[in-house]
Amino acid sequence: MTQVTMTVNGKAVSGDVEGRTLLAEFLREKLRLTGTHIGCDTSQCGACVVHVDGQAIKSCTALAADLDGASVVTIEGMANPDGSLSVIQQAFQDHHGLQCGFCTPGMVMSAAALLKENPKPTETEVRAYLEGNICRCTGYHNIVKAILAASGQDVSAIAAE
Repeated sequence: MTQVTMTVNGKAVSGDVEGRTLLAEFLREKLRLTGTHIGCDTSQCGACVVHVDGQAIKSCTALAADLDGASVVTIEGMANPDGSLSVIQQAFQDHHGLQCGFCTPGMVMSAAALLKENPKPTETEVRAYLEGNICRCTGYHNIVKAILAASGQDVSAIAAE
């Protein structure tokens, strides 16, 4: 067992982990932050995306022990300080960018990373950025629309599918 200490959603946390413990497992099982979903165990679906030291990563591919000292933000850390939804979360709600909700945490975390890199992406850029995230429900149209809306762009011209 190895003791790991990191900052998660602005709070210092620590815990003992085996060397093979994935960050997703540490977050869900040790810290009870269950918003980070494990969907595929093969790094293909993107449901487990979190931010580590400001970068979006798939937490099912990172070992918790390797992230000692890191700063991690999960979906639970995306809300505004008063607990209200962030701009991105609100856009997903307003534009129906979710159905079952399983992929939503990873999509929101990926959207936040995209908008940090590219504050005004095109529809094509959003779709390309989301290639590492799988949604089995929506067909992506409303997710793309939500991300464009969160960037402050007018989405009224985007045809409904």
